[in-house]
Amino acid sequence: MRERSGIRDFDWWMMTLVFAICGISLLEIWSATHASHLAGMQWRQVLWIVLGLVIMLVLSRVNYHTILYQAPLLYMIGLAALVAVLLVGHSRFGAKRWLPVLGEFFQVSELVKLIIIVVLARFFSEVRTDRLLLSDLIKAGLLVGVPVGLILLQPDLGTAMVLVPVAAVGAFLAGLQWKHALFVVALGAMLLPVGWHVLKPYQRSRVTTFMRPEDDPRGSGYQILQSKIAVGEGGFWGKGLGNGSQNQLGFVPVRYSDFILAALAEELGFAGVVITLALYMALLLRLVQNAQHAKDRAGMFLIMGVTAAIGFHVLVNAAMVIGLMPVTGIPLPLMSYGGSATLFVFLALGLVMNVRLRRFVN
Repeated sequence: MRERSGIRDFDWWMMTLVFAICGISLLEIWSATHASHLAGMQWRQVLWIVLGLVIMLVLSRVNYHTILYQAPLLYMIGLAALVAVLLVGHSRFGAKRWLPVLGEFFQVSELVKLIIIVVLARFFSEVRTDRLLLSDLIKAGLLVGVPVGLILLQPDLGTAMVLVPVAAVGAFLAGLQWKHALFVVALGAMLLPVGWHVLKPYQRSRVTTFMRPEDDPRGSGYQILQSKIAVGEGGFWGKGLGNGSQNQLGFVPVRYSDFILAALAEELGFAGVVITLALYMALLLRLVQNAQHAKDRAGMFLIMGVTAAIGFHVLVNAAMVIGLMPVTGIPLPLMSYGGSATLFVFLALGLVMNVRLRRFVN
């Protein structure tokens, strides 16, 4: 059967949801920054969205099997880029995560997340048994473990955490056995003390403070407390765009990025948050539907890897702003300001569209 890749075959329902989320993002970025020295940031975000759309369309035209075939090369490029970050990367706020590209600083780990999704999709699709063997599970763990270790050295705990559910979802769909799952959980529990000592002091402080932020309201507990105050101030309907005191006076930290959901909650209220999260839920369900219609296992693994990554971002960010999880710096997809994170989402959606456009090919 001829490959159908016309414009009418694009997932316009998915794109409608994406545009709706981006629209809310631009409104909230404007509201959070228009009365400060950051005024105009929404226009830079528009440029990132437009660039992301272009890259998504280009990626959707390259057969995903060609991309999967290059997975080993992409993996080596990703590792080399992470090493380059550690050697010559740009530092901000005590972390070395960025490389200069064409006058902009890009967070390499965002691209590596996409590469790992591709690598795991190829690996799990080549497993020919109904049940995942322990040897296969160990190989998958090593594939993910090396980049996770390099990302933790930056340090970037949030991005490293995202790779875990991507691998977990892939292993589950490939036939993870319960005894192996219990073994991994037990091993993880035993390694927690080691992981605790590996964390930087500020990372440990975030973990311990989120349970009792009031113990250090001017220090490590400040972000969580101000975020929770903003969420509570919004009530059901919110104070209206541009009227949130916590937002407009700058009490909400990085209100245009990591804590944009807290700013939105204050100005658009519980109703605005529910609508926004409903859009994310609809997007995730649409991604799952596309995975179900994929023509092969490789396409299914690709889309479910994207779904796991985006879903984990939304879950952790939403829990973070209400104090249910420590502050990790994980952005809200398509909502938080930032070029690297925005481009990652559109590249990931480009893979989804790629698989969708080839679902009728024999």
